[in-house]
Amino acid sequence: MKMSSSVVAYSFRHIPPLKQRSIRYFSHQRPLRRRPLCSPCAVLVATSPSSCSLPNSASFTGNSLFRRMERYWAASSINKNKGMVEHLQRYGVIQSKKVSEVMETVDRALFVPDGSSAYEDSPMQIGFNATISAPHMHATCLQLLEKNLQPGMHALDVGSGTGYLTACFALMVGPQGHAIGVDHIPELVTLSIKNIEKSAAAPLLKDGSLALHVGDGREGWVEFAPYDAIHVGAAAPEIPQPLIDQLKPGGRLVIPVGNVFQELKVVDKKEDGSVSVRSETSVRYVPLTSREAQLRGY
Repeated sequence: MKMSSSVVAYSFRHIPPLKQRSIRYFSHQRPLRRRPLCSPCAVLVATSPSSCSLPNSASFTGNSLFRRMERYWAASSINKNKGMVEHLQRYGVIQSKKVSEVMETVDRALFVPDGSSAYEDSPMQIGFNATISAPHMHATCLQLLEKNLQPGMHALDVGSGTGYLTACFALMVGPQGHAIGVDHIPELVTLSIKNIEKSAAAPLLKDGSLALHVGDGREGWVEFAPYDAIHVGAAAPEIPQPLIDQLKPGGRLVIPVGNVFQELKVVDKKEDGSVSVRSETSVRYVPLTSREAQLRGY
């Protein structure tokens, strides 16, 4: 299939859905085992925009059909990062031992601004008109890419922000693999390096198997291509061709695609080089944009 490369550069923050959707619609996309949610505000339900009051767009990022499953669920946890992971397991977002282990190991508090409610299932502003995604969205992408994040494999995180997901990738592929984060905001790349230096992924940063770079994410990062796993953190009108080109046969790309209505696309490259694309679930991200447009607030 032919993919156009004429997309604008990536960003790392997202805006709320124009419509809310029900948990039942989400379950058609991927069956989940979960407990009933505590209130209607915990999910995005299928209603018209006029039927609900949405918060400011800056409070959203990387959202699927979940929003906040329980706003203050981690407040009484002894180990809050572990409590966050256990919560995502109870709702069926995390379904594998490997994903739960890596999210327990990488403390989210190291990747959010000081004083933030790091373990709440919510996106957070990180400066430069950017945010870190909500934990449920990170978990969803790790689940989708798990088989392509085995020891020794290569992973690319486009729109790496504060470095959280890149650190998770690095721990999953290990010192024999490579995890590369790319962001077009130099200050965020500097911040992500400092964050990772305080995390469990620090030894991988030191030995070079984990690296963060300033660059145009729509062009990927050729040095360590081809990649077994590629993640993109903003919605493109079409899938960038360079990312398809840098995907290894047998590899997987996860990327939100669309304008007003967006789908989280799962792109698999077969061993013969052909590409298949399927929709995982409805999402709402800001569009891929240039560094200059992002700094202007899009």
